[in-house]
Amino acid sequence: MTGLVLKDIRKAYGQVKVLHGIDLDIKQGEFIVFVGPSGCGKSTLLRMIAGLEDITSGEMLIDGQRVNDIPPSKRGIAMVFQSYALYPHMTVYDNMAFGMRIAGESKQEIDRRVRAAGDILQLGPYLDRLPKALSGGQRQRVAIGRAICRDPKVFLFDEPLSNLDAALRVATRIEIAKLNDSMPDTTMIYVTHDQVEAMTLADRIVVLSAGRIEQVGPPLELYERPANLFVAQFIGSPAMNIMPATIAEAGPATTLKLKDGSTVAVDIATQVSEKGKAASFGVRPEDIAIATGDDYLFEGLVDIVEALGEVTMLYVQGPAEDAPIVVKLPGIVDVKKGTKLRFSADKSKLHLFDAAGQTYRR
Repeated sequence: MTGLVLKDIRKAYGQVKVLHGIDLDIKQGEFIVFVGPSGCGKSTLLRMIAGLEDITSGEMLIDGQRVNDIPPSKRGIAMVFQSYALYPHMTVYDNMAFGMRIAGESKQEIDRRVRAAGDILQLGPYLDRLPKALSGGQRQRVAIGRAICRDPKVFLFDEPLSNLDAALRVATRIEIAKLNDSMPDTTMIYVTHDQVEAMTLADRIVVLSAGRIEQVGPPLELYERPANLFVAQFIGSPAMNIMPATIAEAGPATTLKLKDGSTVAVDIATQVSEKGKAASFGVRPEDIAIATGDDYLFEGLVDIVEALGEVTMLYVQGPAEDAPIVVKLPGIVDVKKGTKLRFSADKSKLHLFDAAGQTYRR
């Protein structure tokens, strides 16, 4: 079983520490996505797995074998970079075959693998073309095909779609999803900053911040049950609305006092000793609705209306005071700027965080 195990992996450049003890167990066939803000260490970690960066301390195991000191070419890994990195003077066929020729594979085996990869990625009609005659999406598929031809144990993708326009990004993302389905025993690790890529491609998402893992889990688990304030605001677009509060009443249910003096009741337990302590109340934009009765969560003045067709975005001056509350309503909603409205939300969709940003669990 080809899996990947990271044990207390650390990386430092001189006195600058970049990764601070990464522990991760990736099973064979999993599609793992690393996400996090710029500078969090996700690409550095990917390059360490590839062998392009040295490991300062810790252990990395691939298929049970320690690979800290094994060169990249011997790790059974193929990497797809953000730039296509194709040889401009070589045809698609030759670009995909180049690595196997260097490795001394037979002509018959090279031809079999190149044409098989071409079929998987729908590149068959383009094998005799030069890269300049291809679209951006086709070039990226050639780069992916070159990786497939190596028959790796582990695929690594370093933001492979970031150079494509929106339409090509969607099409190529679908191709990568199909590739994953067609190679169920191959482990894939994918770095991105794109929420949609992470949520739609991943079996599990690894959220990184400042060189540490904040949470690991299936996409919907991170969306519905974030471990802390950072994950809550990073996963989901638009980000979760966060409102500073004070715990007014603690117990099996909690009452919060918001900045504007209004109160919110949440079905989340807190300790009696926590009464009077600072907390943060969170609700996702898509979990908010316009209240139709007297039972409402908060009220506010609509400052901006964005009618997008499939959804209507409202930016509301509410109890957060220092930031607008974003409300995402399905379809076309006839709301005028300057209207004062009341808003409600399912209490099971509300989130509560302590002063350190950790989630209170239901």
